[in-house]
Amino acid sequence: MSLIITLIVIGIILLAIEVLIVPGFGIPGILGLLSLIGAAILGFTMFDKTTGLIILGSIIVATSVSTWLILRSKTWKMATLHEKITSKSDSLPSEKGISEGTTGITISRLAPMGKARFGEVDTEVSSIQGIIDRGRQVEVVSTEDGKIIVKQLNN
Repeated sequence: MSLIITLIVIGIILLAIEVLIVPGFGIPGILGLLSLIGAAILGFTMFDKTTGLIILGSIIVATSVSTWLILRSKTWKMATLHEKITSKSDSLPSEKGISEGTTGITISRLAPMGKARFGEVDTEVSSIQGIIDRGRQVEVVSTEDGKIIVKQLNN
C-alpha cells in the first residue's frame, strides 16, 4: 500500500511541476500521469475490485484538490512577476540630436549593425554598405522608424 501512496504523491508533484514550472506538455507531465495510472493499476491488481475503485477515487479526488490549490488565484499571485516595465528601449534619433547628414565614427564593427558615436551620443546603427570596420567615419543617410542607417565616408 505504501508503494501506491508513493506513486500517487510523486504523480501529483510531477503534475504540479508541469503546470507551474515546465511550459507545454513535457516529461514531468507524462511521468506524473504514468505514476498515477500505475498506482491505479497496482490498486486493482494487488487488492480486490472495491479497494481498487477506492484507490482510483482517491487519485481523482487528490488530483482535483491539488489542481484547485495550484490554480487558485493566491498561488498564481505568488508565482507571477508584479513589476511593470516602464522604460523605453531607445529614444528616437531626433531626440538624440541625430538627423540625416550627421557624421560620426564607428566604435564597433558594423556587420551590418553595430555602434557609432555621434558627438557625445553612442547609438546602434545599421550600414547600407555591408561591413564597416571600427574607427571609420560614417554619415547618417536616413532615420526610419527609429533605426539609423549610415554609410561610410571616403577618407
